[in-house]
Amino acid sequence: MVKRVVIVSRIFAPEVSAAAGILRSWACAFRDAGFEVTVVTTTPPRGTPLTDPDSVRVKRASVLRDRQQYVRGYLSYLSFDVPLFFRLLFGRRADLYVVEPPPTTVAVVRVVGWLRRTPYVVRAADLWSDAAAMVTSSRLVLGMLRAVEVWGLNGARRLFAAHEPLIARFREVGIATPATGIGFGADTTAFTFGNQSPPQPPVFVYAGTHSEWHGAGIFVEAFARFLPQHRGAVLRFIGNGQERELLRQRAAALGVGGSVTFDGPIPPAQLSPILAGATASLASLKPGQGYDYAFTTKAYSSIAAGCPVIFAGVGPTVPFIRDAENPDVGEAVDYDVDAVAAALERAAASPLGSAARSRLSNWAHSRYSLLAIAERVVAASEAEVAGQAEAAR
Repeated sequence: MVKRVVIVSRIFAPEVSAAAGILRSWACAFRDAGFEVTVVTTTPPRGTPLTDPDSVRVKRASVLRDRQQYVRGYLSYLSFDVPLFFRLLFGRRADLYVVEPPPTTVAVVRVVGWLRRTPYVVRAADLWSDAAAMVTSSRLVLGMLRAVEVWGLNGARRLFAAHEPLIARFREVGIATPATGIGFGADTTAFTFGNQSPPQPPVFVYAGTHSEWHGAGIFVEAFARFLPQHRGAVLRFIGNGQERELLRQRAAALGVGGSVTFDGPIPPAQLSPILAGATASLASLKPGQGYDYAFTTKAYSSIAAGCPVIFAGVGPTVPFIRDAENPDVGEAVDYDVDAVAAALERAAASPLGSAARSRLSNWAHSRYSLLAIAERVVAASEAEVAGQAEAAR
């Protein structure tokens, strides 16, 4: 008998986000393992061409999006979660639900799973209630979110977490569900090196979300110190985030607005050659925000494209870069404007050549493929399905 898995997520490929690409790799891995796969998700932003995986049924519905066409905020989440309850309740029976947060979506799946006697697992890449503390001080809102998140995650059969520090944080807040650390990776089918040469003048690329806890403004400050000695250099922000307008205003105030550009999210296949041809990519995690255990996953996409990373801040990204077996991964520095400006100078003075970039890309491909991670998720999920079937006998 063919087993059925339903992946539940407000975002899915070809929408541009790390979660969307990760879940696509999971869907393909479940399919290749013999599962019948259905994805319950949303209609992507206008103009996005649909490229759904072969032999995977993708069921889409409209949802409220913000001005940047992203599914973010309570109203957007509810516009997905409320219909989701009925889509799952009256949909075909599944052997397993695979859920992507926010916590409200996980809570809906817990209720439906109880009604339909269907177990679920969660891609628990973050603790949302910790992140929310950076954007609101309302004890009521934070308390409710924490309660919903803990309740939803405690009902899962297994959590697929990024790393051990995050699992430890789950335990601190009362989440006891078995958790598997699956690590990080990049879509190595999209992020590759194409023999690009390092640019002159230098080009630095920050690709991904730039929200409060990232503290990406430090790169604008450092770039303003770097630019006078490197006329023609460019700092590119690609992606979206709540701090975009603040970053734009700060660049203008520092007199570097003409050299700092902002573009919306682009597909991995288009981003890859931009990274491969950049002097370095940029990533950050601002300390003291209650989120110091987080990892900046954009580092994996960068090195898979052969581009070294300059990371500023705290968290597990620091030892990843400093202890890497490959010396060309990049540099991790303190969250300090002088330190970041000095790192930009070093990268511009000794840009990584094409041969070294090719070796870096090959090294990353051999260690950090999303496919390998997806296969581990499927193996653990199959064990949960088998355990559920055994318990039902």
